[in-house]
Amino acid sequence: MRVPSSVIFLPCTDIQKTVHFYHELLGLPIEQKQSDNLFIFDTGYGYWGFCQYKDSRKPLSGPQGVCLSINLNSNEEVIQKYEEIKDACTVYKAPVQHPDFPVFSFFILDPDGYLVEFQKVA
Repeated sequence: MRVPSSVIFLPCTDIQKTVHFYHELLGLPIEQKQSDNLFIFDTGYGYWGFCQYKDSRKPLSGPQGVCLSINLNSNEEVIQKYEEIKDACTVYKAPVQHPDFPVFSFFILDPDGYLVEFQKVA
């Protein structure tokens, strides 16, 4: 079976802040708006959906939460993206070559505390 794409749905507390973060700040295209409370963003290889659920579902963030990674083409692109957004968001870790993995990346936090990584895998 070949899966043409996938989407992961994640709860958020304020959909407008989430849309601003992922679309306006990070530049991810909005693939679909299914309601005023649910937006799906195109990452290029799959989709991330964020929903402000009416049952007040809590985000899956924090130390035991989810890490959302975006792969870039080079270390230079990672640094360029970092310089572009570092003053407009909460930086969790600046760009670094990881000692245990062939990965150069940085981490930021979205409005709900989801860890978002921009990386180049060697």
